Amino acid sequence: MPERQLGCGIINILYCGDKNIEDGLIISILSLVKHNAEALNIYVLTMIIEGHEPVSQKCIDLLAEILKEKNAKSAIKLIDVTDIFNANKPTANMETRFTPYCMLRLYCDLIPEIPDKILYLDNDVVCNNSIRELYDTDITNYEYAGVLDYYGSHFFKRKWLRRTYVNSGVLLMNLALIKKTGLLKKARERCAKKEMLLPDQSALNKCAVAKLILDTKYNDQHKIDSDTIFRHFTTTFILFPRIKTQKVKPWQIDRMHDILDTYEFDDILDEYLKLKKKRK
Repeated sequence: MPERQLGCGIINILYCGDKNIEDGLIISILSLVKHNAEALNIYVLTMIIEGHEPVSQKCIDLLAEILKEKNAKSAIKLIDVTDIFNANKPTANMETRFTPYCMLRLYCDLIPEIPDKILYLDNDVVCNNSIRELYDTDITNYEYAGVLDYYGSHFFKRKWLRRTYVNSGVLLMNLALIKKTGLLKKARERCAKKEMLLPDQSALNKCAVAKLILDTKYNDQHKIDSDTIFRHFTTTFILFPRIKTQKVKPWQIDRMHDILDTYEFDDILDEYLKLKKKRK
């Protein structure tokens, strides 16, 4: 593990999606505000395509209020990348079970406003501790840093017995190096030509030449411990009495309690429900 670069500056964070991510976006940012006093500089990429609504400016304005209540230097910006996406469409993966919005993280090297170091988060990722330690990880010589995918790392191996397949839900990205190696450009080209089960995640893993594997606590996809930094509520597999998938998201509060027996985020979810009522 490289040494950590200690600092107290602004933390840059990236989210991507359409209007359907708004509930998760609110919960995720509420959790960040709870555990981090530093200024958060947040970017949200969205676009306009048929059959989908973009993230609303009204939601962004609400989140700006939440951020500034904790730290006046915090900010959030909504960026429409419709033109950029249309000029570089992931043609072979437009009809997968994931919306095209999932692939927007592959376009952040084309957006001048995005800083050279940024932490990408899925909207179903909830913060449980300070993220400063993660953000200060030295990735000077790495395109990105991330945690092994709980399931995928067992199935997708370049070398026998060596797990390197990273989950793309929490990624500390070095855009300065990425622009030199062309990682995101290669990933976009792969998504345009080859249909994949998990397009953006698979492309990032396939095309990366220098990635840093982090400890599970930075993106725990299965459980939560006292030292967990991010709990990522991904799809899981149930083996008994029959094999099936199980999907529980943070905004599905009853399912969080009844199925996952997870109560650690109840204070954040209570605040989320108050804001949701206020929005309506």
